[in-house]
Amino acid sequence: MQETAPNMNADPQGFHSVTIPYRPRRHQWEIHQNKKRFSVLVCHRRFGKTVAAVNELIMKACQNPLPAPRYAYIAPLYKQAKSVVWDYLKKFAGAINGTTFHETELRCDLPNGARITLLGADNPDRLRGIYLDGAVLDEMAQMPERVWGEIIRPALSDRLGWAMFIGTPRGHNAFYDLYQFARSDPDWFCAMYRASETGIVGRDELDAAKKEMTPEQYEQEFECSFSAAIVGAYYGPLIAQAEKEGRIVTLPVERALPVHTAWDLGMSDSTAVWFFQVSPGGEIRVVDYLEDAGQGLDYYVRALRERDYLYGTHLAPHDIRVRELGTGKSRLESAKSLGVSFSVAPNLPLADGVNAARLIIPRCWFDQHKCAKGLEALRQYRRVYNERTACFGAVPHHDWTSHAADAFRYLAVGMDLCQRESLGMTASQACRMYQQYAPPLGV
Repeated sequence: MQETAPNMNADPQGFHSVTIPYRPRRHQWEIHQNKKRFSVLVCHRRFGKTVAAVNELIMKACQNPLPAPRYAYIAPLYKQAKSVVWDYLKKFAGAINGTTFHETELRCDLPNGARITLLGADNPDRLRGIYLDGAVLDEMAQMPERVWGEIIRPALSDRLGWAMFIGTPRGHNAFYDLYQFARSDPDWFCAMYRASETGIVGRDELDAAKKEMTPEQYEQEFECSFSAAIVGAYYGPLIAQAEKEGRIVTLPVERALPVHTAWDLGMSDSTAVWFFQVSPGGEIRVVDYLEDAGQGLDYYVRALRERDYLYGTHLAPHDIRVRELGTGKSRLESAKSLGVSFSVAPNLPLADGVNAARLIIPRCWFDQHKCAKGLEALRQYRRVYNERTACFGAVPHHDWTSHAADAFRYLAVGMDLCQRESLGMTASQACRMYQQYAPPLGV
């Protein structure tokens, strides 16, 4: 059932005020009230995003005082624009007397000289050379990435046009990147509409869909999970749940608690470090993340000093004890000489470590900015899938995500060490620990 809201009234130059036969739901009305120039809307299936977007185009076209306003609704394929959007455009714009429709061009001309055209991104070069006062890009995830940056964005420049991106997640792609950018930029409007929150689709229907769809399909289509489409992801659904529950936020460092670190020490590849705190109640606050490649231990120790945290336990993998042939010293000894004393995390089998990480993620809060790279790695860390046998292997796929995931695994299996540190540290001990890290290293 649709909710009651004011009708969309257009008051353009060149014709009298008209009433468009569209009664937006509450969340659609929120979209129309948005005053930001650019917006990204992640919507569940049957939300009504196409109807809302078409009416936004009509309303803005009617109200535009500039000469010859031009607007576009861009779908991944031209035939999609025709089959999905054209009937809606004729229905709602047809309520305005004097509007004309051009079937062969999928275009409607309004009495004030404004024009709305349906376009497809399947032939991007056809879009070049146009100017636009506003554009809707539907299902950006299925479009070539260059459509926005090379074609549509420049077309909006001379008339300061606006753009609205709408879609349902399809894994981590251009739409996901745009959503993450919009979340961090105050000049953009960003919203996610999940079926469990809007109430548009009835609970009985959602329960039925959940039975008939795979968990990944349901989470993607109805709960707007960008991670659900990553097949075989170890932690993707748990990170998605953390995001849904509001546990990925701007997270200040609690000065009353020590900051622990968990490391994956690379030799010829990346070193990854998670920074986290443990509250007396067992809440884990993951406040920072560091990853780099081709650097020595002195580089990472300096990075710790620069952050000026009050440090507690530093967790490292068991191979930190291995002595290097060239120096005869272990990295454990090298780190100690630089002022960092590592505790060695328990050496558990990989499966046990992954399970430990899964168990603690529901207790974790993450800083959305400082931990962004590490979180992305956790989302995409996945098992190897064998196409021939149609099953997953016992080991994870080794790629760029492995370093952050391994360090987080050490965080999980070494948690008991850190909790004892957090609960047992006195004020004088904390003061001495801070002084230990205060002097410059000279490295």
